[in-house]
Amino acid sequence: MKNIVSSDLKTILHSKRANIYYLEYCRVLVNGGRVEYVTDEGNQSLYWNIPIANTTSILLGTGTSVTQAAMRELSKAGVMVGFCGGGGTPLYSSTEGEFDILWISPQSEYRPTEYLQSWFSLWLSDEKRLMGAKRLLQLRIDFIQKSWARNSRTFDENFCFETPSLLSDLAQYRQEVQSATTIMGIFSVEAHFTKQLYKMVCRAVDYHSFTRMKQGLGKDPANRNLDYGNYLAYGLGATATWVLGLPHGLSILHGKTRRGGLVFDAADLIKDALVLPQAFISAIQGHDDQEFRMSCIRNFLNREALDYMIDSLKEIAQKQGEYS
Repeated sequence: MKNIVSSDLKTILHSKRANIYYLEYCRVLVNGGRVEYVTDEGNQSLYWNIPIANTTSILLGTGTSVTQAAMRELSKAGVMVGFCGGGGTPLYSSTEGEFDILWISPQSEYRPTEYLQSWFSLWLSDEKRLMGAKRLLQLRIDFIQKSWARNSRTFDENFCFETPSLLSDLAQYRQEVQSATTIMGIFSVEAHFTKQLYKMVCRAVDYHSFTRMKQGLGKDPANRNLDYGNYLAYGLGATATWVLGLPHGLSILHGKTRRGGLVFDAADLIKDALVLPQAFISAIQGHDDQEFRMSCIRNFLNREALDYMIDSLKEIAQKQGEYS
């Protein structure tokens, strides 16, 4: 059998790639030129192909190992890799311990500087950063409105809203965001609105007595799903920023000192719209981790979530470039 090399793979735009992987208790290696993961069952080793040209990110969970050759091929294909605990959380680096969020970015090619130059101008100016943060939240609201609309068919019949009520809440949030005069003011508005979103979703699916607990502290299905689904969104966020050549530390909303803050910013564009409802729907329906993961990925694909992230970040960078 002829070996396959990365340079022979047809390039698929990151925004059009279909696969996100979470792997555990397996080895990731190169076999016959293909990147595969190997599981052991009794006396047999089973090999499963990873189509790296059509993959955005891979989470390596408990009991995994990866070879240098596999990392080289993943890097050539532009696949984002993260090491994590069981169930997808928390996220670790391979060498530096635990951080809020940290991905191993592909280093096999130079990234464009067009957007970085505009973004850095934004990041250095408090006024521009505030404008960028406001636009980020407006785009976040737009995506919620489109994804939760009755005719969007993003979710099943167990999730629906009275449109006038939803539109009224979103309109109020838009106004509060626009009226904010500082980043801290936006944080306050965002915190209040996020609580309202949880209440709206719980009411829509009839989920009682919910309290959000992060970092794996919540033991109920909805909290576990939210932790897991959010890290899938972070994989898309890390990919979007890498595609545009934007360092993860240049956040506009989550604080200038958080090394992964821009990944949080990017993920926020789609998290509430797609992960939040699915976490509660899957909890109500008793989905296991795999069923929930596949539902999230399907939502990402159907709503072109990575496309939306990339286009939104490009828009913010380009507008600020005009004002430089």
